[in-house]
Amino acid sequence: MEFSLFDVVILNADLPDEGLVKGMTGAIIDVYSSPSMAYEVEFCDQQGRTIASVALAPEQLQHKS
Repeated sequence: MEFSLFDVVILNADLPDEGLVKGMTGAIIDVYSSPSMAYEVEFCDQQGRTIASVALAPEQLQHKS
């Protein structure tokens, strides 16, 4: 699955080390193609404060409908 910069995405799996749970929404803030395709995704709380910014593989994400 391909995503673009600033797409809003949904996390497909829990990432407990990052404080993230499946179903959280985030925004793609960077796209990496090397060494493999990955997306830097920023997750924020209800007040807009960053919870985590992590590089994730495409299969860890889905498009928000």
